[in-house]
Amino acid sequence: MSATPLQPGSERRRQLRQQRRQERLRNLWRFLVLLALAGGLGYGLLRQGWVLTGPDQVEVVGSQQVGSDQVVQAVRLTFPQPLLGLHPKRIADVLAGALPVEQVRVSRLMAPPRLRVELVDRQAVARAQRRTAKGSEQGYVDRFGHWMSIGQGQGAAAKASSGLLVLGWQARYRPALALVLEQRGRLGGDISQIRFEPDSSLWLQSKRLGKVRLGPADAQLGRRLEVLRHLQQELPAKVKGRQLQSIDLSDPEQPELGLPATPGQAAATREP
Repeated sequence: MSATPLQPGSERRRQLRQQRRQERLRNLWRFLVLLALAGGLGYGLLRQGWVLTGPDQVEVVGSQQVGSDQVVQAVRLTFPQPLLGLHPKRIADVLAGALPVEQVRVSRLMAPPRLRVELVDRQAVARAQRRTAKGSEQGYVDRFGHWMSIGQGQGAAAKASSGLLVLGWQARYRPALALVLEQRGRLGGDISQIRFEPDSSLWLQSKRLGKVRLGPADAQLGRRLEVLRHLQQELPAKVKGRQLQSIDLSDPEQPELGLPATPGQAAATREP
């Protein structure tokens, strides 16, 4: 039997199906070739392009005290270092604890490859002293009450207030110290000393009010400072030029004032 010839329309459809299959195969090959090229290029960039080869690719911005060498030393970076292998958040946490800075932001830049470190320097606002196992240590504190060693404070020492001294600094007193430093301007600006006693009592030395006992550095400290601000405004007129010797604000609702005796009172105490 002879084969039945295909209709012209069926032959045309068969050729179109074959052309579509060939076109899909060509597209698949193009995709595979491009994928291989992209993979090879990406691998090459990761291995060769996005690599830190030295400290000059560590860019430090915003600090007048910290350079790239200090950042490299603090993070213990070694070179060559794959850029994408670095973790900005982890690096920022390390730098915040190791350097005299208030804020740290770390980012990876690809073109050209570099590590960008943005810093805000801590500023010393007062001289400070603390007790250590080796004895008394001198240093500074910033506005948040953080301790700054002599080495950390060298770049900012000139800006530290020479009229303010913090004695008895301890890490557990930092929140209380930060609150007093924040309120200092509202307290007349004449506080020359902030002192923490071994029993946790907090004392201020004021030129106008004398020695001020603020009691323990606890949740009542904010209320005591509020009362002290009020006394700064009211007392000068009431004591009529007599120099205050002390104020005890351990109980902020019942302040105790230490006034020198008047001449009449002094004579009465001497009478038999």
